[in-house]
Amino acid sequence: MKKLFASLILLLAFNPACGGQGLQISVLSRYRAKQMELKPLPTQALVVHVSHETFVLEPDSSHAMAIIRIAAGQLSMDIDGQHVAAKSIRATGRTGAADFVLTVPGRVSRHYFGTLAVVAHRSVLSAIVTMDLETAVASVVQAETEPQTPIEALKAQAVVTRSYFVAAKGRHQGFDFCDLAHCQVLRGRPAPESSAMRATAATRGLVLMYANKPFAAMFTRSCAGRTRTPAEDGLPYSGYPYFPVICDYCRKNPFRWTRTISAEDAARLAKGENGRLALCRRLGWNAIPSDDFTMRTDGHRIVLNAEGQGHGIGLCQRGAEAMAESGANFCAILAHYFPNTSLGRRSE
Repeated sequence: MKKLFASLILLLAFNPACGGQGLQISVLSRYRAKQMELKPLPTQALVVHVSHETFVLEPDSSHAMAIIRIAAGQLSMDIDGQHVAAKSIRATGRTGAADFVLTVPGRVSRHYFGTLAVVAHRSVLSAIVTMDLETAVASVVQAETEPQTPIEALKAQAVVTRSYFVAAKGRHQGFDFCDLAHCQVLRGRPAPESSAMRATAATRGLVLMYANKPFAAMFTRSCAGRTRTPAEDGLPYSGYPYFPVICDYCRKNPFRWTRTISAEDAARLAKGENGRLALCRRLGWNAIPSDDFTMRTDGHRIVLNAEGQGHGIGLCQRGAEAMAESGANFCAILAHYFPNTSLGRRSE
């Protein structure tokens, strides 16, 4: 199987929508920030464009931070001792993309590489980072995997993540993707020597193909012993039918969970994955860990007995880790979880 799948790696020169333009990713939206702080890294300056003015944030100087605020729907920035009103704020390096740190005070601070745009949106700050595809892939691989994940499983994750970015661009109005589970979790740029960066570099440009086209590949934390199809979760799909496959590791080592919920909430689960996600947004992301459950009535409450984590579609991360630990390479892992597909190389 490994040799067969490896032989299907096609050096294709198609032009996906993301091309050389980069991916526009909305970041830190979950914090609904009224204030953000922007700083350069010690290695380079940041050029900040506000209205018709330009400022330079020099590293390790007294002018090394810009404070961005929104009040009464109006955007403004404090920088270099000045208070400047603005409709939008942009930050770049002197020659394009740059490393920078964006902070929501008291909540989170993250390092990104790319260019930044900040606008007012529904009375909060909306920050959009435009980054190159491979930086985005490495950032997601680090955020969506466990620290001890074997390198071949990380390579498989990198290909799946890249395939999603290439084939699903434009999921949001005004930007391509968000940094939440709605798209793919992204928390910032990994260190150059990190396993996520190494796995991304080793698979650079590779995407999953079906019927000679890249498709938006999906992944799940644990599949409960058999991967599911979008139809089973009440989801539409296109590009790839997601054949269900057996996952030996999860079948032998199931992740089991039990929850007790109201009858009203249980009725919402009839909507499939969308219903589950709606409940998780309201009750917490671990409220209903997966879609693979059975129900029983206990008085006025409903008890869910279940296995798995996530929607169960596509690459099973726990299964991929086990396959990698047993000696499988990333090609074999992808061939197992995505039958009847091939690998294509996205042109640079």
